[in-house]
Amino acid sequence: MPRVSRHLVDGFIYHVLNRGNGKQRVFHKDQDYVSFSVLMKEAKKRYPIDIFAYCLMPNHFHFVLRSSPADNLGKWVHWLLTVHSRRYHHYYKTSGHIWQGRYKNFMVQDDRHLLTVLRYVEGNAVRAGLVFSAKDWSWSSLRERIDAKNSRIIDEPPVMMPSDWIKFVDEPLTSNELEKIRKSVNHQFPFGDIEWQKKINQQMGLAYTFNRRGRPKKNF
Repeated sequence: MPRVSRHLVDGFIYHVLNRGNGKQRVFHKDQDYVSFSVLMKEAKKRYPIDIFAYCLMPNHFHFVLRSSPADNLGKWVHWLLTVHSRRYHHYYKTSGHIWQGRYKNFMVQDDRHLLTVLRYVEGNAVRAGLVFSAKDWSWSSLRERIDAKNSRIIDEPPVMMPSDWIKFVDEPLTSNELEKIRKSVNHQFPFGDIEWQKKINQQMGLAYTFNRRGRPKKNF
């Protein structure tokens, strides 16, 4: 089966994610998270993009991004991970791959489906059992939303967010919502309503991803 093409399109929203090579831990202490966040800001200055959400986890990350021109998204991620890897090796005296090859990405429909993805990303630490409430995880965009003292990386998403957003994020996603998101992660096809998915897949030549075969993919 061939690789899934990036198919980056101007103005579309993407969920972007990657994990440490071999599921290894990448962020070992608070300063590791801080340093990566600083690089995210620097990358944004070099390659302007919209960052609607992010979550840095011990061995992986999630971003929700929009870019126009679309090429800036790939350049932003490439610069971020390249510079991070170089500095990681310098600090920890290591070598080899830090990240697990190509990052994954898929389009997100900018309606209630985007809200679902934002919840999924910002609630990652709760699902992993690292904190009781998403607001207690220091390394996500949710902390920026509730703490005006933080230097912001994120931009306002193009959807109306509920006023009780923290409670909304902390509420578990339904099994159906999780299944649909993880299907988009594993198969890398658009996340949205079925007609929108069909339209995008036909336009982008991604129809085969609905029926990709092979070994089961690992969830993030």
